[in-house]
Amino acid sequence: MKFAATLAACAALCAGGGALAADWSVIHAGRLLAQPGAPALEAQTIIIRDGEIVSVEPGYKDASAIGAAAGDKVAEIDLKDYFVLPGLIDCHVHLTGENNPQGRLQAVELSDPDRALWAAANARKTLLAGFTTVRNVGAGGGDAIFALRDGIAKGYVEGPRIFAAGSGISVTGGHGDGTQGYRDDVAEVLHSPGVCDGVAECRKAVREQVRRGADHIKLTATAGVLSNTAAGLEQQFFDDELEAIMTTAHAMGRKVTAHAHGVNGINAALRAGGDSIEHGTYLDAESIRLFKRRGAYLVPTILAGVTVAEWAADPDTFLTPPSRAKAAEVGPLMLDMARRAHAGGVKIAFGTDSGVSKHGENAREFALLVEAGMTPMQAIRTATVAAADNIGQSAHLGTIEAGKHADIIAVGGDPLSDVRELEDVDFVMKAGAVYKTPDAD
Repeated sequence: MKFAATLAACAALCAGGGALAADWSVIHAGRLLAQPGAPALEAQTIIIRDGEIVSVEPGYKDASAIGAAAGDKVAEIDLKDYFVLPGLIDCHVHLTGENNPQGRLQAVELSDPDRALWAAANARKTLLAGFTTVRNVGAGGGDAIFALRDGIAKGYVEGPRIFAAGSGISVTGGHGDGTQGYRDDVAEVLHSPGVCDGVAECRKAVREQVRRGADHIKLTATAGVLSNTAAGLEQQFFDDELEAIMTTAHAMGRKVTAHAHGVNGINAALRAGGDSIEHGTYLDAESIRLFKRRGAYLVPTILAGVTVAEWAADPDTFLTPPSRAKAAEVGPLMLDMARRAHAGGVKIAFGTDSGVSKHGENAREFALLVEAGMTPMQAIRTATVAAADNIGQSAHLGTIEAGKHADIIAVGGDPLSDVRELEDVDFVMKAGAVYKTPDAD
């Protein structure tokens, strides 16, 4: 549909002697949650021009009254029987892969183009699930994630708007290194440009990711579950290295998010200036105090915890022994962690760690957030208003209001009554282009 709209616009330009025709959409929404956190409204009209929201008006406004010029394209979209809300944002995905029994072999078999094509398929699943924007926090395959981000932005392939970190910043042998258990000659091939030790190397690793095109910086402040090493789950960077990463990234205009499970690593990353923490499994009262003082976000990724716990319990699991032990320990703790953080007033942004869990099933996280003590409205807000703020995009994303990108989804039921309605999205629009309609099935 996006390509057809582009061709139509080009044809109008040629026919009109240079005046580019506008592309309008008029959405009639039966119920509209324009600003999550505020009440849903009945019978509203959303007017969109060239991918941007022009206005939201009460009642069902006739498409002929929107002020379109002769030659403009006007599409009328009937969602009177649907619940309409902003496009969803997932702040923690890994589009270039998905954990599976062949994962360790795929690390040495798949080329950069292989990863990019796999990522494109995962991106399309994510978009059709209602997630119109994602933050990719670490990617295999060299420049694959940057190529995909740019290809989607240019309209070459379908997918969510991507904000990409490139390679994660990790200590040698730490979570994010990814060479554990391989022969030295294979490990040399797999070596990541984000691996660094000492202040100078850490500064250079951050600058290298910015040079490559990173929109933000991801670091692994602690050990992790799926790295193939029995290194515990605590802090891996020293405090001076963490400070070097944070100050260098901020000096270059990039936010920093830190993978962190162990409490010492969580607190050290927050003290060093981290903008958000991914996972946060062992956070404590001091962590909550630091989150609030810093104004940092927690991205709890409860779905990842549920997923790895299931793998650990499987007698035929594909997890390596070190990963299985850590998954059995960490997975069951993450729901209670999110509950304590929410009760303590920590700002929470939506993130799934998809790539651990299956791409396209991102919305399963909503029910887990509700189980952790949120109302459905609060859970939806994590994936809209809060997520947009977390990635620095509140001016463009997170609500349906004038001047913002026309990222809009719709579901058949009421997600404020049953948040699992978001697991079956019927309509998806991103930047004014329609990618899924209720009659698509």
